[in-house]
Amino acid sequence: MSSREVGLVVPVKGLDAAKSRLRGAADGGVGDPARHAELALALALDTLDAVLAADRVAAVVVVTSDETVGRELAGTGVRIVRDEPAAGLNAALVHGAALLPRDLPHGALQADLPALRPEELDEALAHASDRAFCADARGDGTTLLLAPTGAPLDPRFGPGSAAAHRASGAVPLDGELPGLRRDVDTEADLREACALGVGPRTAGLFVCR
Repeated sequence: MSSREVGLVVPVKGLDAAKSRLRGAADGGVGDPARHAELALALALDTLDAVLAADRVAAVVVVTSDETVGRELAGTGVRIVRDEPAAGLNAALVHGAALLPRDLPHGALQADLPALRPEELDEALAHASDRAFCADARGDGTTLLLAPTGAPLDPRFGPGSAAAHRASGAVPLDGELPGLRRDVDTEADLREACALGVGPRTAGLFVCR
């Protein structure tokens, strides 16, 4: 594939509710809501920095109900679409994917990948002519789902999503892809991401010490 040929939808949960198992990671266990929201925002923005720097990404739709996320992404070229939390993650992804250019392969990327590198994402997106997914570091979750032009995204995120996506016909991506596979749900995950090298916003919160 040539460059700039894939559209991606990225869901960003409301910062006040996002990443509950990380609460306290940004402030030594205190769990201050403002510091926690700052960390959740940092994870998302570092992920999106890598997305926007990837050569193969043509368009990005961010689905979120959080106004802070929208303000932070103003002027980046990302399209912001309001999420309806009650509808659930998969419904939000379907909604966002419908707003991507229809003549492109498309995909869904999780927003908690602060160690993601643009070149890793480009390597994964080279498979966008096939229905494919990238399993997370544990092997049971999914960080990226891809679908060919004209095919439905058919996201099945949630517990056991890797098996669900495989059952739907998606092919698991090979390769190490450490930053793409290292999603962050817990402080231990965050330490592993730090060892890979996280983006500046996450690193600026001193969670890597």
